[in-house]
Amino acid sequence: MLALLLALGVASSGTGAMPPVPFTTLVEGQQSGMEDAHQAVVRTAAEWKALWQKHGAGQKMPVVDFTKSTVIGVFLGSRPTGGYRVAITGIERDGAAMVVTWREEPPAAGLIVTQVLTSPFHLVTVERTTADVKFTKAAR
Repeated sequence: MLALLLALGVASSGTGAMPPVPFTTLVEGQQSGMEDAHQAVVRTAAEWKALWQKHGAGQKMPVVDFTKSTVIGVFLGSRPTGGYRVAITGIERDGAAMVVTWREEPPAAGLIVTQVLTSPFHLVTVERTTADVKFTKAAR
């Protein structure tokens, strides 16, 4: 009976919302070695090492257990000043795939920013997955 009630509750909700995927920020910041926009899905230690060499050469590479986790990242590429940020705002399941939603946040109007090139990035971990991963930029 409980299963029937739960099924009816889900069926009658009608939201069509995709189930969220929990994620944890691994590292984010303003300075990446990635000068071009790039989205990454990293499933192995070898892929992680290669990405980190391009992104954070000379910086300590965070430890990731790829038997339990997958790394997902968004790199904005070069921006003309400080004040830019990229944020992965959500990850959802869409059938057999995962959809990563991210947003670029430019400096606020009138904000005094550093006059230096920046390369904002956001790297997160999710539970290990072999699913196809799609990226979508959120509208402002």
